[in-house]
Amino acid sequence: MNSLTSKRNQFILASLLLPVILLIIFVVVPAFNLLGMSVTDWDGFSADMNFIGFLNYYDMIFKSPDLWLSLRNNGIYFFVHLLFIPIELMIAVMLNSKFKGSHFFKSMTFLPYIINGVAISYAFSYFFSPINGAFNEIFTVLGLEGAIQNWLSDAGLVNYVLSSVSLWRFSGYHIIIFIAALQSIPQDIMEASTVDGANAWQKFKAIQIPSIQLVIDFILFDNVRGALQAFDIPFVMTSGGPGYASSTFTLYTINTAFKFNNFGLASTMAVAIMFLIIAVHLIQNLILKSFSRKG
Repeated sequence: MNSLTSKRNQFILASLLLPVILLIIFVVVPAFNLLGMSVTDWDGFSADMNFIGFLNYYDMIFKSPDLWLSLRNNGIYFFVHLLFIPIELMIAVMLNSKFKGSHFFKSMTFLPYIINGVAISYAFSYFFSPINGAFNEIFTVLGLEGAIQNWLSDAGLVNYVLSSVSLWRFSGYHIIIFIAALQSIPQDIMEASTVDGANAWQKFKAIQIPSIQLVIDFILFDNVRGALQAFDIPFVMTSGGPGYASSTFTLYTINTAFKFNNFGLASTMAVAIMFLIIAVHLIQNLILKSFSRKG
C-alpha cells in the first residue's frame, strides 16, 4: 500500500513538474521583470535603464487624465457584459433542455467566439459605417431616418457600440461554459426534484445555481479580465478615437510603449491593470458573498 501511494505521489509530481516550470518561465519571471521595468525610464531601445523609483506611478495617477478616461471606457465594457450574464445563464438553461434543433442553436451561439477578432472588427466597422453602412440602411428601409447616427464617431455612443460588438463575440463562450456546467449536475437530483413537485424556477434557484457556483465565479472573473484588457475591437474599429473617447487601458498602454517609446511607464500601467483585475474580482466576490448570506 505504501508503495502504491509512493508511486502515485511520484506520478503527480512528475505530471506537475513541466507545467510548473513553464509557469515560472513564462509567467512568474516576466512578472518580476515587468515590476523591475516599472521603476525605470527605459525607452525600449537603449541598453541602460535608469532607476527613477515610483515616479512612473505618480505620473500614471496624477499626470495621465486620458488614461483615466480610457479606464472609464473599460468600465462600460464591464457593466454591459455584467448585465448580460444572467441572460446568458437563462439562454444556457434553455439550450440545455432537450428540444428539436438545440444542437444547431448551440453551434450558432458559439460560432462568433471562434471567428477571428480582427475579422469581426472589420466586418462591424462596415456594418456601422455612416457611408452605406448596413445598420443605417436598415433604419432607412424601416422609415426611421431620425435614428441614424454616426455610431463610431459620436463620443457618447461609440463605447456602447464597441461593447455591443464585444458582447456579440464573447457571449456564446459564456453560454457554452454554462451549458457544460449544467450538464455536469447529476440527473438523479433533477429527477428527484421533479418527483417532489418542484417547478422549473425552483430547480433553477435551489439546485442549478448552487451546483454551478464555481463556474459563475469563473465567468465573473473572466468578465473582469476581459473588460479591463479589451483591445482588438476598439483598436481595429476606431483606433481609440475620436480623440481618446473609445481608448481602453490596454490600448493606451500599448500606445505609450510603442508610439511614445516609454516602456517604463507602460510597464507601470501593465502592473496596475494586473492588480486592478485582482482587486475588482475580490470586491466582486465580497459583494456576492454578502448577497448570498442575506439570501
